[in-house]
Amino acid sequence: MKETLIKAALAIIATIVAAASSPSRAQDAASVSDGKALFLKNCAACHQATGKGIPGAFPALAGSKFAQGPGNEVASVLLKGRGGMPDFSDSLSDADIATVLTFVRSSWGNKADGLSAEQVASLRTTLGVDPFGNSAMSNKH
Repeated sequence: MKETLIKAALAIIATIVAAASSPSRAQDAASVSDGKALFLKNCAACHQATGKGIPGAFPALAGSKFAQGPGNEVASVLLKGRGGMPDFSDSLSDADIATVLTFVRSSWGNKADGLSAEQVASLRTTLGVDPFGNSAMSNKH
């Protein structure tokens, strides 16, 4: 009897743990899919779908120390632009920027932590970049 109760308790615990982790895995898979779609739409023309860029023209993101470096530095480039890189502050929301950067920072062998929409929003404020959707001509890309 005691053994049966222990097995039942373990089965209930396993079911609860599986149910709790299942949406998270589905959400992670959706985020990767969304990040890839955003990357292909907004970034791949220059940085290529492989993340290898075009030597001498557009830098590789695959294996990039910069892309895997401090998240606020990478997000700053998307919010303000740099060199020939345009800013995406009017065309991508904070959530979109976080999603695409999370994809880039974890793809092609890259192993850096992702970013959250809250981190990007905070950086947007720190940099003095207008809130997304607050521009007269949004979606310029």
